[in-house]
Amino acid sequence: MSAPSLIRESTCFGGVVGYYSHHSSTINSTMRFSVYQPPQAQLNPVPVLYFLSGLTCTEENFMAKAGAQRLAAKYGLMLVVPDTSPRETGTPGEDDDWDIGTGAGFYIDATEDPWKNHYQMYSYVVEELPQLINKNFSVLPDKQSIFGHSMGGHGALICALKNPQKYQSVSAFSPIAAPMRSPWGEKVFSQYLGGDREKWRSYDASQLVLRGDFNRPILIDIGTADPYLAQGQLLPEVFEQSCVEVGQLLTLRMQQGYDHSYYFVSTFIEDHIRHHAMVLCDELP
Repeated sequence: MSAPSLIRESTCFGGVVGYYSHHSSTINSTMRFSVYQPPQAQLNPVPVLYFLSGLTCTEENFMAKAGAQRLAAKYGLMLVVPDTSPRETGTPGEDDDWDIGTGAGFYIDATEDPWKNHYQMYSYVVEELPQLINKNFSVLPDKQSIFGHSMGGHGALICALKNPQKYQSVSAFSPIAAPMRSPWGEKVFSQYLGGDREKWRSYDASQLVLRGDFNRPILIDIGTADPYLAQGQLLPEVFEQSCVEVGQLLTLRMQQGYDHSYYFVSTFIEDHIRHHAMVLCDELP
């Protein structure tokens, strides 16, 4: 595994934001990601917190808009943000729609043509990217957590629920929480995974949580003015009911008047960073 190539970097709150590219053997293409290294990482390895972004986003949106670096510096957490999909792979149809293909990897491993040759975002996020980060950055491999927004909220939930041994905590902003029942999920899953709905269950957080083996609190924030909530894309009530069935600890907060934007994310980012810091950090400042 070769070291990632640095594209550019900037100093931020005593640490460094860097943007990187590398050849991914999982994706079979070039992938990009961003990293915020807090000042503490200059002296000792630190816990790592992965953030998965939403539809049409890149590795840059969260770093530029969420205001998370100040908090990561406060708690001594490294932030890692992968791109949301492969890009410029030549896959037929990858640029035809905004909600499938480029910018819309959905953090699943595609099994169907033409997507399966490159669209393996689940394995990339869970396996290859952490290996790359652990080898090339000053992190504590056994202290990692994950969160995300929208499509990335869905991604964070499924990654954590499928791998409770890998992730110490999980949270989400406006997640697509029951994709098997949402228009987005039905469109994407049918193309990436095919028509067998039984295969879809392994990428649906409302189904995965029924395993009952995560055993850690989950935090979810959703704005009541989120248009995708009204359209039936997010379905938090389905996920909540699944949590109730198995006794999964869930804090679901419906934030009055907030929408789906990064204004919403930046408003509540401190609560989410602290949610993870309480688990990842030996002491809180």
